[in-house]
Amino acid sequence: MTSSQSARQQNGVHYFKQGWTLISLPGIRRFVILPLAVNVLLMGGAFWWLFTQLGEWIPAMMSKVPSWLSWLDYLIWPVAALSVVLVFSYFFSTIANWIAAPFSGLLAEQLEARLTGKPLPDTGIWDIMKDLPRIMKREWQKLAYYLPRALLLFALYFIPVIGQTVAPVLWFFFSAWMVVIQYCDYPFDNHKVSFADMRRSLGSHKIDNMQFGSLVSLFTMIPVLNLVILPVAVCGATAMWCDRYRDVYVKSDVYKNSIDVNATRK
Repeated sequence: MTSSQSARQQNGVHYFKQGWTLISLPGIRRFVILPLAVNVLLMGGAFWWLFTQLGEWIPAMMSKVPSWLSWLDYLIWPVAALSVVLVFSYFFSTIANWIAAPFSGLLAEQLEARLTGKPLPDTGIWDIMKDLPRIMKREWQKLAYYLPRALLLFALYFIPVIGQTVAPVLWFFFSAWMVVIQYCDYPFDNHKVSFADMRRSLGSHKIDNMQFGSLVSLFTMIPVLNLVILPVAVCGATAMWCDRYRDVYVKSDVYKNSIDVNATRK
C-alpha cells in the first residue's frame, strides 16, 4: 500500500510499467483476453501488410525531397520510414480501439474495482452492452477531436523538407496526446465524466501524461509488443485514474489509492 501523496508523485513511466504488471493479476487476466484478441488479429495482419509495402512507399516519399538536399538522404530516409510506421500504427490502433471499446471499458471497470475495493454500480458484460450507444458516441467525440488536427498534420507531409523532418516529430507528440485521451477515457467514461472535463483534467498533468502516451506510441510501432499494448495501456491508464483523478469525480468514496501487486498475487 502506498500513500495518496506518494501516488500523486508518480510519473507516466511508472503507470506504463504498472500496466504490464496489472494485466497478469489473478481475476483480471480473463478481462484482458477479448481486447487482446482484437488487437492481435487486427494489428498483426495490418503490420504484416505494411512491411510488404514499405519498399514502394518510402522511395515515393523520398522522391519529394529536392535534389539539392539529396546529401541528407541518410538522415531523411529513416525519418520518412518512421513517419509511415507511426501514422499507420496509430490508424490501425484506433480501429482496434473502436472494435474493442466495450471490452476495454469492462477491463477498466474490473481493474478499478480491484484497485479500490469499490466496484461500480453497473458491472458486467450485460451492463456494458446496454451502455454501448453511449460508448460509441464517446468514440465519435474522440474522432471529431482527432480528425481536424490529424488532417492538418497530414497536410504538412506534402511540404518538401518539412514533410520529411518536422511533420513526423509533430505527429509523434500529437499521437502521444491522443493515446492518453484514448486510454484514459475508459475509466473516465465509466463514471460518466464528460469528454471536455476529461481533457481538462488530463491537461493538468500534461507532462506526466505525455510520458505515458509517448511510451505507448513507441511500443505500438514495435512488432510483437504492439500486439499486447492495448490491454497494457488500458490497465496503466486505469491505475493513473485511480491515483490522480478518481477522488475528484467520486467524492463519496473513501478510496484506496494503490495496491501492493506482489501481495495481491499471494
